[in-house]
Amino acid sequence: MSKVSLVRTSDRTDGVRRVIALLDVNPVKEKAVVLKPNFNSADRTPGSTHIETLRALVQNLKEMGAKSITLAERSGPGDSTHTVMEKKGIFQLADELGFDILDLQAMGPEGWIHFHPEDSHWRDGFQFPRIYTEAECIVQTCCLKTHAYGGHFTLSLKNSVGMLPGGSPYMAELHTSPHQRQLIAEINTAYSPDLIVLDGVEAFVDGGPAQGTRANANVMLASDDRVAIDAVGVAILRELGTTPEVSRGRVFEQDQIARAAELGLGVTSAEQIELVTDDPASHDYAEKIKSILVV
Repeated sequence: MSKVSLVRTSDRTDGVRRVIALLDVNPVKEKAVVLKPNFNSADRTPGSTHIETLRALVQNLKEMGAKSITLAERSGPGDSTHTVMEKKGIFQLADELGFDILDLQAMGPEGWIHFHPEDSHWRDGFQFPRIYTEAECIVQTCCLKTHAYGGHFTLSLKNSVGMLPGGSPYMAELHTSPHQRQLIAEINTAYSPDLIVLDGVEAFVDGGPAQGTRANANVMLASDDRVAIDAVGVAILRELGTTPEVSRGRVFEQDQIARAAELGLGVTSAEQIELVTDDPASHDYAEKIKSILVV
């Protein structure tokens, strides 16, 4: 079984605190944490991570005893990573809260390792950031949205695409392959996050990743299981009313989820997901989402 905590709220600060507390674990204590946000662009949330979600997450990690925090990210296509972070106010936030920033786009060859998963759809593997392969602890925060360019949805599994080098042959391979969604799942074999926080206060129910049709989902999720949290995210998108691609078939038949489960990256069925809540409104919504998950 894997826990996914679910809180109904429009308050990101309160939501981050509650979903983490509901998991009743502390994977960051006395660890050097590497933090992966969703900054492929500087577009308004859910186009990218909300600064208040990031603020609340960093503050919680510090209160939980994290030894250090390094935000490591690569943006694009479009603006450079540095420009995206400037537009989002991340450098000021780092000064205010005391965390480090690593621009993956600015790293030299020494910052990357070649990773070639077995039984992979990648022709010759891909370059992956050394900081993530050597991390003591990895925390990821993602958004709730669809993906209009072949991914179908972009939650925690798809957020890992921002760990590959930008403007590289890998991006061209990914976006032209008939196996794009399987390739997305296979990137995730290169690392394992200790905590994932999904900000679903606002969602894109079509379009994405930068722009799309908005819906107020008013939900926050957390887990240490990428497959479980993405399955719940897909169920929430279905509850809101989403694209034919995301609505089709059983949740665990979605290509990203099915391939990730096959690779042993998380749960393999909806029955293995335990939704945990802390108030009646969240409990009632969790029951509704559970009924979508198991159909």
